[in-house]
Amino acid sequence: MQGIELSTARAIGRVPASTEPHGVSRQVELSLHHGPSAVCNRLHFLKPDLGVRAAPSQAGASAMALRKELLKSIWYAFTALDVEKSGKVSKSQLKVLSHNLYTVLHIPHDPVALEEHFRDDDDGPVSSQGYMPYLNKYILDKVEEGAFVKEHFDELCWTLTAKKNYRADSNGNSMLSNQDAFRLWCLFNFLSEDKYPLIMVPDEVEYLLKKVLSSMSLEVSLGELEELLAQEAQAAQTTGGLSVWQFLELFNSGRCLRGVGRDTLSMAIHEVYQELIQDILKQGYLWKRGHLRRNWAERWFQLQPSCLCYFGSEECKEKRGIIPLDAHCCVEVLPDRDGKRCMFCVKTATRTYEMSASDTRQRQEWTSAIQTAIRLQAEGKTSLHKDLKQKRREQREQRERRRAAKEEELLRLQQLQEEKERKLQELELLQEAQRQAERLLQEEEERRRSQHRELQQALEGQLREAEQARASMQAEMELKEEEAARQRQRIRELEEMQQRLQEALQLEVKARRDEESVRLAQTRLLEEEEEKLKQLMQLKEEQERYIERAQQEKEELQQEMAQQSRSLQQAQQQLEEVRQNRQRADEDVEAAQRKLRQASTNVKHWNVQMNRLMHPIEPGDKRPVTSSSFTGFQPPLLARRDSSLKRLTRWGSQGNRTPLSNSNEQQKSLNGGGEDPARASTPQEDKLDPAPEN
Repeated sequence: MQGIELSTARAIGRVPASTEPHGVSRQVELSLHHGPSAVCNRLHFLKPDLGVRAAPSQAGASAMALRKELLKSIWYAFTALDVEKSGKVSKSQLKVLSHNLYTVLHIPHDPVALEEHFRDDDDGPVSSQGYMPYLNKYILDKVEEGAFVKEHFDELCWTLTAKKNYRADSNGNSMLSNQDAFRLWCLFNFLSEDKYPLIMVPDEVEYLLKKVLSSMSLEVSLGELEELLAQEAQAAQTTGGLSVWQFLELFNSGRCLRGVGRDTLSMAIHEVYQELIQDILKQGYLWKRGHLRRNWAERWFQLQPSCLCYFGSEECKEKRGIIPLDAHCCVEVLPDRDGKRCMFCVKTATRTYEMSASDTRQRQEWTSAIQTAIRLQAEGKTSLHKDLKQKRREQREQRERRRAAKEEELLRLQQLQEEKERKLQELELLQEAQRQAERLLQEEEERRRSQHRELQQALEGQLREAEQARASMQAEMELKEEEAARQRQRIRELEEMQQRLQEALQLEVKARRDEESVRLAQTRLLEEEEEKLKQLMQLKEEQERYIERAQQEKEELQQEMAQQSRSLQQAQQQLEEVRQNRQRADEDVEAAQRKLRQASTNVKHWNVQMNRLMHPIEPGDKRPVTSSSFTGFQPPLLARRDSSLKRLTRWGSQGNRTPLSNSNEQQKSLNGGGEDPARASTPQEDKLDPAPEN
């Protein structure tokens, strides 16, 4: 931190003391010096709240909140560089500020690129766009939460702004040390409104004073706070709240401390700083039971929304362990045992931690604080006091809306009262006008009555004259009535004559209509006869065409029948020829069979003769010769003859079958499928066929 302070001091030089910095509620223009020539380029630093971009997600909301906190501190450092309050800051000062921001925020950067950004011409991003866009793009957009120590960042910005704006009493009468003033400055930034110049509304001043005084076990009433803040009421009314330097002056004056020493005040400020800035919900000594040796040891515990850390001593130099907290953790009160009182345990997903407080009140405070941390984790919140600050801000906005609504209601009631009074005045005017109208109406009524009497007298005179005229008119009417009776009689006679003429006319019209209807009927009958005649002629033509087609079809059928009769005659002739051929074949077969039977008889006779000749006749021997001797002997000549006859018979039967196969099939179909005689004679031929030659 000393290196940062020295480099900043070398770059900025000696900064003279001055009053409060100017507000930047409007756009602030800064001119950058370019060396000895003192040529200035216009450089715009927009309101820091305009540089914050909204993000819908929870991570984006956390990043946006971090950006707002960083911008508040950077705003003090930036305004501190404007020594002459002329809106002009040299590029060298901005370059040193940017380099220190890169360093303390742990953002990697290239020194060569940094020189290019702040070079002495009009082409760099700082010269062309202004420092606020450069701050957003190159520094704030690259900041990662948890990658840097925010206290070091705040110390850098405090060092720059305190050199110009904060001066402690040189005689040592001020109540705040530099470290205490820095912590109060951080607390002021945390509780200030998100608008520039930064101010703290009286409600937040009261809240912070109560926190500091309660840390010192001091109580302050509402009347005392109003009396304490009465001196700052005028400044608070003009700006809407206190600036940080007015707030620090309030503590340095000692008006709110009631004789409390500097050390007590420093401890109270440190405690409030840890609670609000470092999110330490509670800290103190507790007895903790070990997991391995199961012994009890006294540890200094610090409770944060995400974890419960414990150290060897309250200096927090040696961290002994961390108990992570999430939505699934819980805290339970345990009964006294093992000589320990006021026990409770914290149950996580993996382990259970047993602890013991000094008394029941401490145990209740610790269990309530741990339950609050678990609730924050379940709700997805990272800081209790940020949530409380937001709720207080919403309550102030609601009160402001209610106050504005009340003022608007009072204004509306006042307008209604004025409207009511105006209407009452109008009503009085209307009543006066009504009274005048009634007087005028009475006068008009009197005048009308007098006119009515005069008119009535005139009408009575006219009535008498009308009576006389009526009598004369009545006599004249009687004469005219008699004339009218004669005219009515004449009209009745004319009407009767007209009626008779109309009846005659109707009879004549009816006769003409009947004649016309008869004529139309005759015309219609003639047209129907002509139509029927046309239809008959068409039917006659169609019949003639049909007769011609029938005659043609009849001739074609006759030709087909003649052709079929010729084909039938040819088939009958062929059938007759087939029958004759079959008859001749049957005769040939019968002749051949006869020849075969004759030949068989001859063969048997010759066999008998040959058998007889084969036995030698012995002298004196007269034994009869049997046909069974030498039955297997067949002369060669007879065998050849029999073979020739057999071949002739087969050839004849095959020759008869071949040309007549078709006719035989037809005859067979006509005769009911009789068997072929040649086929029937085949077994007989087999019987007559001699054995083959050897």
